[in-house]
Amino acid sequence: MKTIYYNGAVYTGELPLREAFVEENGRFTFAGTNEDAVKLAQTGDRLVDLKGSFVCSGFNDSHMHLLGFGNTLSTAPLAAHTDSLEEMLDCLKEFLENHPPRENGWLMGRGWNQDYFSGEKRMPDRRDLDKVSETVPVCAVRACGHCLAVNTKALELLQITADTPQPEGGRIGMDEDGPDGRFFDNAMDLVYDRIPAPGKEEVKDMILAACRALNRYGVTSSQTDDYSTFRSVPWTVINDAYRELEEEGLLTVRVNEQSNFTSLESLKEFVEAGNKTGTGTDRFAIGPLKMLGDGALGARTAFLSRPYADDPSTCGIPVFDQKTMDEMVGYANAQGMQVAVHAIGDACLDRVLDACEKALAEHPRKDHRHGIVHCQITRPDQLERIVKMGLHVYAQSIFLDYDIHMVKDRVGEELASTSYSWKTLMKAGGTVSNGSDCPVELPDVMAGIQCAVTRCTLKDHVGPYLPEQKFTVQEALDSYTKAGAYASFEETKKGCIAPGMLADFVVLGQNPFEVEETALKDIPVLATVLEGKTVWSVKE
Repeated sequence: MKTIYYNGAVYTGELPLREAFVEENGRFTFAGTNEDAVKLAQTGDRLVDLKGSFVCSGFNDSHMHLLGFGNTLSTAPLAAHTDSLEEMLDCLKEFLENHPPRENGWLMGRGWNQDYFSGEKRMPDRRDLDKVSETVPVCAVRACGHCLAVNTKALELLQITADTPQPEGGRIGMDEDGPDGRFFDNAMDLVYDRIPAPGKEEVKDMILAACRALNRYGVTSSQTDDYSTFRSVPWTVINDAYRELEEEGLLTVRVNEQSNFTSLESLKEFVEAGNKTGTGTDRFAIGPLKMLGDGALGARTAFLSRPYADDPSTCGIPVFDQKTMDEMVGYANAQGMQVAVHAIGDACLDRVLDACEKALAEHPRKDHRHGIVHCQITRPDQLERIVKMGLHVYAQSIFLDYDIHMVKDRVGEELASTSYSWKTLMKAGGTVSNGSDCPVELPDVMAGIQCAVTRCTLKDHVGPYLPEQKFTVQEALDSYTKAGAYASFEETKKGCIAPGMLADFVVLGQNPFEVEETALKDIPVLATVLEGKTVWSVKE
């Protein structure tokens, strides 16, 4: 039985818009005019009047943390309470009162951002969190995920003292009295390793919660880094959780696993167990090796080639030395794996580019699609190298909503003038997909599209920041559809509405090509369809 959708404004991946399309057995079989579509109708077929609604391919968030998002949905929602330090602490107190942790459990929260605090704009420390509880261990993670703070009770459980060695690729915050409760990048693992790990059924519940939320935003595909969410949970458990959900018919988002590993030994074990880029199904497949090269701008841990303009005492934190990065990227490339490395600072990007260049010189590959996740602080010479080497960029346009306020202060005028330059890459022939890095940001695709098109903040329209880097509406839509599919070697399967493609699509309440660019974020998602089946509808 076919389903014929007509009377719509259908973006197939090309302009002009079409009026209708046909789905059969989970795939598109036609896109064109109303008249030609209706002619295909036979007895038993279903006709759906779109009533002028806009339709495009299902959205693809090309870098996020799906499991981490699911976990965050069950913790204190600090992102909604970050106008002041006091508000953040009150949120934790209220959450503790209404959701007391189990025996030996921790109070967890994520989403604070000291740059949004009214009054003193400083990161919380152990003394602040002691006001929430002196008996329950408390852990509050910054919005970026590259810094967290714990209370004194947690430090006691962790047995962290002034004599604790600083970990490579991270930093334990210290003051005149010893540990101040703040942990940065790799040092955060000292905390996470002591928090009780979830079992497989809990992992499945988190995945399901995240998928439901993603569907509400029109997301049908997720390229996700999950292995780093709970370092004490083996990757085998996470893979099993996804595969079981797929077998049970419950996985409503297609998942491409950006496989995060921190050592060559663990990566080899993964590959030797039969895992390589592309292994799996249309619902759950192994993607690239994912590495975390440095920290984040907000926490001043992104690794820059010069000291921070607003804190000359630091250049940030490189998570890997060049030798380790070379070894891991080289091994993955030699094994036929794709590589995607988080690089926010330009010094980190230098290391990533050098590692990829060395790997490809040793084992040349024509279509490797190695990539850079974020690619924020960049120099012109680096942009040229990215295009020359054929690297893909996993951008997050939504980051502009926050970063516009602080990027020049952090990195200085010179570096800021050539950063977030994704349009420059595209003009030069590079490929750029889009995502949210959720739960750093919500997986709100229309908000991300607005940031890509306006280069301004969402609420007060501060900007535009480097207006020559604006995407057109079509480029922004493509970055969340076609380019996302390209990033995972799936451009022949999904990403546009064309015969033979998987019938994943989203129905919107307004046409993005017709609304004011400052109203793009307000366009509602009416329905999300995966393989021809509605997985979310505003009517439900």
